[in-house]
Amino acid sequence: MSEVNKELAWVDTHCHLDASEFIDILPEIISGAANKGVKAILLPTVQASDWGPAKHLANQYGKQIPGLVYTLGIHPLYINRAQEGDIETLKNQIEQSLYDPRFVGVGEIGLDYFVEGLDPQCQEFFFHKQLDLAQQFQLPVILHVRRSQDAILKALRKRTIPSGIAHAFNGSHQQAEQFIELGFKLGFGGAATYDRALQIRRLLQEMPLDCIVTETDSPDIPPAWLKEEGGKFNEPALLPRITQELAGIRGIGEDVFSKAVWQNTMQALPRWSSLMTDNPNLQSAS
Repeated sequence: MSEVNKELAWVDTHCHLDASEFIDILPEIISGAANKGVKAILLPTVQASDWGPAKHLANQYGKQIPGLVYTLGIHPLYINRAQEGDIETLKNQIEQSLYDPRFVGVGEIGLDYFVEGLDPQCQEFFFHKQLDLAQQFQLPVILHVRRSQDAILKALRKRTIPSGIAHAFNGSHQQAEQFIELGFKLGFGGAATYDRALQIRRLLQEMPLDCIVTETDSPDIPPAWLKEEGGKFNEPALLPRITQELAGIRGIGEDVFSKAVWQNTMQALPRWSSLMTDNPNLQSAS
C-alpha cells in the first residue's frame, strides 16, 4: 500500500463522532483525521438526545475539519428509546437548524430487517414519519438499508425526496440501480476491503462512478487490516487508506476517485456543497 496523498480532498459521508468510543479522545480523533487530509465529515445522529450535542460538536470542531456537518434523525436500532413526540421535536429541530450551514439533511433513518427483536411496525412508523419531514422540507436523507432495500425503495417512490445516500450499501445490482434512479448515491467503506465481500466489490466495480461516495461508519465497520495492525477501532483518519483501496478495486487512480467522490457527495447534499463553496480554504477541493 502506497502513501496516501494528503493533497486530495477526502470526504467521510458517515462517521459517528459522537460515539462513546470517541468521547474521551475526540480532540485526538479530529486532529488525526485533519492531519490525514480529511476535509469533510458527516455526523449522522441516531436519537433525540444526540441532536443538540451533534450540532454543538460540528460547530466546535469546524475550524479543524472545515467540512464537518451533521444530520438529524432517529435510527431504526434506536426506536425502543424513541417516543411519538420525538417526531414533532425533530420537526422543530429541523426548522431551527435550517439557519445552521452545517446542517445538511435528515438521518440516519431507515429500516433494519437483520437485527432480531425490532418491531417492524414501530420501525416503519418512525421511518415513514421522518421521510415525510424530509419531503416537507425538501431535504436529502441518509438511509440505513440493511436487508430492507425493497421496503425502503417502495417508501421512497411514494414521496418526492430530492436526494441522499444509501449508507453501507450491500443490495443487489438491480436494487442499486433503483436507488440511483431515485437520485441516491451509494456509500462504500471498510466492508469492501475484505476479500470475501464479493457482492460489495462487484457493486463498487460495476456501478457508475458518479453514484459512489465514501464512508468509514466509524467506529463501526473497520477495514480488513485494522485488527492485523492492532488498531482499537475504526476512525475517520483511516478514510484515505480505505479510499485508496476502494479506488484500487475500482481500477482507477485515487486522484480521479477522490475528485469524483467529492463531486458526488456535494451533489447528493446541496447544503454541504454550499458550505464548501463559502469556505475559501476548500475552494481547491471542489
